[in-house]
Amino acid sequence: MEVHEAKAFLAVAEELHFGRAAATLRIAQPPLSRLIKSIEKSLGAQLFERSTRQVSLTPAGQALLDPARELVAASENARRAVAKSVSGETGRVRLGFAGPSINRKAAVRARHVRTHRPGVHLELHGSQFSHTAMQKVLDGSLDVAIGRWDFIPSELRSSVIGHEEVMVVLPSNHPLADSARVDMAQLAEESWVVLPAGPGAALQNRLTSLATAAGFVPRVAQVAPDSWTLVVLVAAQIGCALSLDTVRDNVSSDGVVFRPLAQPQRPLDVQLVWRAADPNPALRAVVRLAQNLYGDPRGQAAEVPGS
Repeated sequence: MEVHEAKAFLAVAEELHFGRAAATLRIAQPPLSRLIKSIEKSLGAQLFERSTRQVSLTPAGQALLDPARELVAASENARRAVAKSVSGETGRVRLGFAGPSINRKAAVRARHVRTHRPGVHLELHGSQFSHTAMQKVLDGSLDVAIGRWDFIPSELRSSVIGHEEVMVVLPSNHPLADSARVDMAQLAEESWVVLPAGPGAALQNRLTSLATAAGFVPRVAQVAPDSWTLVVLVAAQIGCALSLDTVRDNVSSDGVVFRPLAQPQRPLDVQLVWRAADPNPALRAVVRLAQNLYGDPRGQAAEVPGS
């Protein structure tokens, strides 16, 4: 039985009158009568007793009521499910984020999606580094990522959702530890703890540019696998490091101090990136939620996929 046949049968069953049922369905009575006869022939049973005075259900018609209602309800549920998916009310979005300084933004984002798009399943995927998260967006294993990048490939779209201040991390007993600000030239002879370099690695690129402007090449003593380890290595007096105010606020910093630089600094942008050609309506909804939550500190309107 097709859905339109179930609807026709139920209309007659509820009205027990072919004329009124036809009016409800907005069709003429003769086509409705032919459709009911076709259903009866297909099922091999008479569904209605017809007389000049009344129409009534046969036992076979009574037996068909619940299955017909279930068929129509299933059809409506399917239509609603598709409509919600197309509008971004339901679906799955895989969100990648990198490092302890991004964790809080990821958590706030997850709560915002849960509140405003409860039908969207937001999968959270932690990554040690921003360039790793970007690569996963490019290869399709993530839908969207939060991180810091100096370069955004043309296949991706981005939206700024925050800023982070670049800071120097020093052992707490360092001669410059009590300084209000630290000049990069004062660190020319220091050893450095760094994070692994990678395509678009904003913090590592900033260290290189600052050191070059101050007239030296950083002497790398140790590469740390993550910001937590970087802070621990600085506390162990392996060297100093370049980090962020959000790392200071989210990582235990016993044995170290974070100091701003004397040189005027452009903050690092925290960005949301996603594939420009991604057709996922749930992704579009999540990106719009993020833009509404954070705005774009640059005052720029980012292009949302499919918009």
